[in-house]
Amino acid sequence: MTFAAVPLTLYPDMFPGPLGHSMAGRALEAGVWSCAPVQIRDFATDRHRTVDDTPSGGGAGMVLKADILAAALDHAVAVNPGLPILAMTPRGAPVTQARVRSLAAGPGAIILCGRFEGFDERIFDARPIEQVSMGDIILSGGEMGALLLLDACIRLIPGVMGATSSGDDESFENGLLEYPHYTRPVEWEGRSIPEVLRSGDHAKIAAWRKQQAEDHTRLRRPDLWERHVDARARPASGARQKKKE
Repeated sequence: MTFAAVPLTLYPDMFPGPLGHSMAGRALEAGVWSCAPVQIRDFATDRHRTVDDTPSGGGAGMVLKADILAAALDHAVAVNPGLPILAMTPRGAPVTQARVRSLAAGPGAIILCGRFEGFDERIFDARPIEQVSMGDIILSGGEMGALLLLDACIRLIPGVMGATSSGDDESFENGLLEYPHYTRPVEWEGRSIPEVLRSGDHAKIAAWRKQQAEDHTRLRRPDLWERHVDARARPASGARQKKKE
C-alpha cells in the first residue's frame, strides 16, 4: 500500500521540497509514498482567483474562504477516498509520536495548509477535519508544518529506514527522551566516550542507556517525565492505582 500525501496549498511547488531527498526521496522514487499537492486557488470562482477575504467583525489580515476551501477539499476527497483530513493550525492539538505512528500505518493524509489569518471557522463545522499543530509556534503558513508532519510519518513506513529497529529507542517512542550517542574517536578535546559503552557488556550498556534516558527526560522535559511516571504507575486495566496511605 502506498502512503498518499495530499497537501492542499496555495504553494504546491513547496512539495515534496526537502522530502524529495535522502531516505524520503528514495522512497518517493520507489513508489513507497506519493505526493499530489492540490492548488486551492484552482477552485476560486472569480477572474482574480480570490481565495481570501477580510475578517468579519474587523481586524488585521485576511481569512481563507470556506466555500473555496470546501470545493478544494471535496475534490481531494473524491480523488482520495478514505484518507483522514488534517488542517495545520496553531489552534490545533500538538502532534504526538503516537499520532504520527497511527498516520504512518494508514493510507496517507489530506493536509490543509493555512495562510494569512487562518481558516473561516465554518469549514471545521462542515467537514470532518482534525486540527493539528507542530508546537506552540507560529509559521508563515501550514506548508512547513505539513512537511514536518509528513517527514515524521514517511520515515516510519516499512522499508524507508534502513533498519526496522532504527526508531525504537528514539525520543518520545517510549515516553522518554533518547539517550545520548557517541562515536569515534574515543578521545576528543579531552572528552572520552563513557567507559560502559566500550565494555562490550550489553546488559550494562542497556541499563546505562535506560538510566540516561530517564535522567535527561526528568531534567529537560519534566512534563514528559511526569506522564511517564504516571503511565508506569497505572495498572494494565487503565485505572489509576490507589496511593498507599
